[in-house]
Order: sequence, then structure tokens, then C-alpha cells
Amino acid sequence: MRIAELADRRVAVWGFGREGRATIAAVREQLPELPLTLYCTESEIDAARHFDSALVVHGREPDASDLAGYDVVVKSPGISAYKPAILAAKAQGTQFTSGTALWFAENPAARVIAVTGTKGKSTTSAMMAHLARSLAVRTALAGNIGLPLLELRGQSAELWVIELSSFQTGEAAALELGVITSLYEEHLDWHGSREQYVTDKLRLAAVSRQLLVNALQPVLMERTQDHPHRLLFGQSSGWHVAEGFIRRGTGEVFPMDQLAAPGLHNALNACAALAALADIGMDALAAAPSLASFRPLPHRLQPLGERDGFQWVNDSICTTPQATLAALESVHGQPVTVLVGGYDRGVDWTEFAVAVAKSPPHAIVCMGANGSRIEALLNEAAVPCPVLRVDDLHAAIVEAKARAGASGVILLSPGAPSFDQFKDYAERGRRFTELAGFDAAQIAGIDGLGIA
Repeated sequence: MRIAELADRRVAVWGFGREGRATIAAVREQLPELPLTLYCTESEIDAARHFDSALVVHGREPDASDLAGYDVVVKSPGISAYKPAILAAKAQGTQFTSGTALWFAENPAARVIAVTGTKGKSTTSAMMAHLARSLAVRTALAGNIGLPLLELRGQSAELWVIELSSFQTGEAAALELGVITSLYEEHLDWHGSREQYVTDKLRLAAVSRQLLVNALQPVLMERTQDHPHRLLFGQSSGWHVAEGFIRRGTGEVFPMDQLAAPGLHNALNACAALAALADIGMDALAAAPSLASFRPLPHRLQPLGERDGFQWVNDSICTTPQATLAALESVHGQPVTVLVGGYDRGVDWTEFAVAVAKSPPHAIVCMGANGSRIEALLNEAAVPCPVLRVDDLHAAIVEAKARAGASGVILLSPGAPSFDQFKDYAERGRRFTELAGFDAAQIAGIDGLGIA
């Protein structure tokens, strides 16, 4: 559906975050006389009216009856598509779309690489844009990474690198290359079940003329085996990591120790970025040296520096136990005290407990709403390192400093969302940074968003 097709229809926007605001602005540009209704939180009412005085604003969540009163509802991505009110309104004929879907409809000729994955999608997207720009390709970096596509409406680029969350993969239209970096259990509260999460994540495959996937992920390999143009990274015949190098086949391309973003998983992200550019016909080998100048994204295994004799690492973006294990792998061989736990959405931590029982860190501090559940699993697995339980991040840091070994690493890699105590992972990461004694203002922002 294009924006022009909203004319003469009853339209509501649900959500007044950055994407909601971009949607309202885009609709107003093309259809200035179209009546628009906004549903937002009560605290956002004044800001919404100031943003657009012609809006009819409701400071509450719409129910099924409200939604059924519109022909089209443009929904923000964080609102689950499986809410009973949405399902009921759909059954009565209401059509739901999004800012992402509107952008794709408005830009059918754009050359797009869309990137998704439980983990790695943001870093892979940013690396891809950075590498393409090193080849003098005018490249857009947008989407779930922090810049709604509709904020770039009317602008042109030779290549669009678009990060899509599992909430957005079904909103994309036909595109040149889809990339799936990983597939684990996440966002069960939004999708309702693990199977639905996997199904929604893999909707990207259906709209991708070519599909690039991680060959090291058995479930991902199995679920994408029928794609007619599937490509792989992570296998020895192509782009992969071995013996300290990013390699293409047997050739050494880039040394891992020159990557500013640490860890095997980030080297694999680089493989995905290089493979994607090669798959669409760009000179990935010529771009590879630019990995040395790639700046790691904030809150993603971000080294903060040394304070009080400890090295501090901010991995607040980490919201799955598997990502915490990857973070621990990146600091393997160092005495690391890891802070885990947060909002409890029912994810199984058994695999984490089994893994750290075999290869324990120096200490584990469990915090937040699911901290007690994680602690119980770790004790049941007889993890051979100190396991402590605290209520919040401040107490976790106090315990970590008391337990950490000399010159040790204190790693925030929660494996869980932040919503039990913080607005989002970025707020949690900033608070960790402040409590560690660093300037949180220095870690904000993602380099390269927009078009360059």
C-alpha cells in the first residue's frame, strides 16, 4: 500500500515513537487534508498535539472496537501483531500496515539488502554500509538500527542497507538480497511462541531474490534449504573465520585481531557483510581493509576502558543467553565477572547453565526480574564459580567489584531485556557506564546512520 492509497480512507496511527512521528510527517506531506487519529500513551498527548495540531489524539491503547472503526491502522513495530484486539479488527476488515511497509511500497526500484537475525543484525548492517561506502557507493543505513526509513523519504541512494527486526520482516517487499545472521529464541512475548518467532523471522526469505544465511546454524540451514537462490557464509569454501583470519576459501583476507569489534561472532558478522557485498557484485576484497576503521556500535561488547583496576565492557544490547555466551567467548582467557538477568519473558537459560558449568567465568552476578530463576539453574548445574543474586544493576556492580579478580573484566551482558528496570537497553548501558565511572555521553550514537 502506497501513501496515496490512504486518501479518502479512515486512518489511525498507533504509536508515537520515532517511527510513528515519521509516519505522520510522511502522510501529511502527500495528503495534508487527510484526517488522522493517533493512539499514544497519556504522557505523550501534549507532545503529539504540538507535533501536529490537526491530529485527533487518544492517550490510551485502542481496543478491538476502536480499531474496527478504521480502514487502515499504521502500527509501530513494537506493538505485537498478535494482540487480540488487532486480530479481532482484522477479522472485521481493518487493514494494518507500518512505516516500513509504506517505505517499501513507495520505493519499489530501490536496491536493498535487508538484514535480520536474533543477534548480529545491527553490527552486520553497519559494517556492510561502512564497507560499501569505502568503495564510493552512496549507501543508506536505516531501519531497526535506529533510523526509520520514512525519515529518509524522497532521498536517493545506490544501495539501501536496511536492518529489520522480527517485528518487521513481514513488512518488507521484494528485494535483492536478504541476510539472516542467526536464529535463536527471542521476543516470545511479542510473537507468542518460539515457532511463531522463527516463522516471522523467516518471512524475509519469501521476499528475497537471493538469501544469505549463516552456515553454522543448523536450524537456519534446515528452515531455508528450499530457497531457490540460497547463499552461505561461515563455511570453509566461502567467507569464514579460521586460524585468526577472516578468509575467503583458503585465502587470508583480514586478521581478526585488527577488528575493533572483538569476538568470533563479530568476525562472522564481518564475513556476512563481505559475503553480501560480493553476492551483489561488489569488490568485497577491495573493501575488506576498511574493517580496520569500523567503529563498534554502542552497547554491543563496547570496551569502556579501565577504572578501579578493572576493564569494563558494556554489552547491554545482549538480550538472549546465547548472546551472553558469545560475549564470554570474546573475553575468553581473562578473569571475567559477568552481570546477567533482567526482564523475564520466559526464555530458557538451561543451555547457558550447561555451557558455563563446563567453562565458568570468574563469577556470575544474577540481577533483575529473572535473576532468581537464572541463579537456580546455575546452582542446579553446579557451576564451579561464585554465583550471586542481587536486585538491581547498582547492587550488581557493587558485588562484581567485590568479587572480580585483580585486573579482571566486568562485563554487562544481561541476556535479557531491560524493561523490568529501564526504558530500553540503551538506558541500561548508559547507567552501567555511569556506575562504572565513565561519561555516558561519550558512548551515545551509531556512526553512519542515514545516507553517505
